[in-house]
Amino acid sequence: MTELHAQTLTELAAGLEHAEFTSVELTAALLDRIARRNDELNAFITVTADEALAAAARADAARKSGKAGVLNGLPIIHKDIFCTRGIKTTCGSKMLDNFISPYDATVVEKLASAGAVVLGKANMDEFAMGSSNETSYFGPVRNPWNPDCSPGGSSGGSSASVAARFAPAATGTDTGGSIRQPAALTGTVGIKPTYGRVSRYGMIAFASSLDQAGVITRSSEDAALLLGVMAGFDERDSTSIDQPVPDYLASIGDSIKGLRVGIVREHFDAGLEEETGKRVKEAIRVLEALGASTVEVSLPNLNLSVPTYYVVAPAECSSNLSRFDGVRFGYRAEHAEDLLDLYCRSRGEGFGDEVKRRIMTGTYVLSAGYYDAYYLKAQRVRQLIANDFRKAFADVDVIAGPTAPSPAFKLGDKVNDPIQMYLNDIYTIGANLAGLPAMSVPCGFVDDLPVGLHLVGPHFAEEVLLRCAHQYQGETDWHKACPEAYR
Repeated sequence: MTELHAQTLTELAAGLEHAEFTSVELTAALLDRIARRNDELNAFITVTADEALAAAARADAARKSGKAGVLNGLPIIHKDIFCTRGIKTTCGSKMLDNFISPYDATVVEKLASAGAVVLGKANMDEFAMGSSNETSYFGPVRNPWNPDCSPGGSSGGSSASVAARFAPAATGTDTGGSIRQPAALTGTVGIKPTYGRVSRYGMIAFASSLDQAGVITRSSEDAALLLGVMAGFDERDSTSIDQPVPDYLASIGDSIKGLRVGIVREHFDAGLEEETGKRVKEAIRVLEALGASTVEVSLPNLNLSVPTYYVVAPAECSSNLSRFDGVRFGYRAEHAEDLLDLYCRSRGEGFGDEVKRRIMTGTYVLSAGYYDAYYLKAQRVRQLIANDFRKAFADVDVIAGPTAPSPAFKLGDKVNDPIQMYLNDIYTIGANLAGLPAMSVPCGFVDDLPVGLHLVGPHFAEEVLLRCAHQYQGETDWHKACPEAYR
């Protein structure tokens, strides 16, 4: 039998069903692996060993009594942005280093109800602000493929954990590419569903009109399994959309013959590294061999997505993070002279540099005299970008291209140059601005580092994306590759 850590979520589900091992045995094996290897990557903020073993024992009992849920006994990891009852939820920040959540996020609740076993909380960029997992108060996460490199961000702890076989799957959040970019940089599968498809209740907000929960796994089949549990209407989330959730696994094996794949002219420009572009084009040729046709499309306002995002997102984060004031919960400065001093020092000491930079930017663009010049204009451009996608999807079913302009970069290379860091999300941000589903699938290597194929679909086309990715993975083995040190 293949070692437990090397099996995918669906393989583990089959093993549990056939009583090849118990959930307690599986959970104990992965917790042991995490205890031995996590220090190399710094992928976790909190490991919940006792809670995980207790949950695994309950899962085994439920299976024996014939009451097993869809995910019964299967181990997962949560990005530390999801509130988890009785467990520390930090958002990678000193501001919340002492915060114990009194309730579960809807995503946490749904996965637990289906029987999932949570191994711990993954490291992340502070308040999900970053593309390299270097802004975390708890230190950077390292890439299993090369520990000198970034695993991407902000869901870097989630992607590194899955790539290193600490767990078969992890939750993540995506505001401008924070699931898909780290998935590409670590050779994992990452999907961001349509905005409103998965509840944001209990997911600590960065930019409310852009944030969306999703998953990082090792196969499209695993992603379909998890997403089917997570998705659905939630009356506690005012942005949740009341639309039926299809069985994503039911059609995942269907042919993609006749699928129209859009190739964006602007994706293959000077900003894309040559070898990365070659791997992506090779992946597109595989889709063509499977019966898909390719059509060139244009997103003429794509080059405006980064500046648009970095007006809209900081404006929303400026508002959302105002609640962290040192009064009700979180970090509180000592010996404050008065209330204003408490606010200023608590926020000054509790937030890191990148979070402060975005709060200041957001406050500026929302201020009197600048709102029309910056924020209102950015929202208008956002609509133009959404219109470009709408026009493109009149002619194609899926858009394919690179997830990131290059493979993983060295830790420290971009940390002092925010603009270069922001440009790493140039291919992913558009989907968030338009609220579209998108995913990254491993499609090869450049200099022994993974590269991702980016797939974007129209609203609620997760089923099509997963089917396209699954058919591609049936013809290739890139998603099966494991860093040599973690086999």
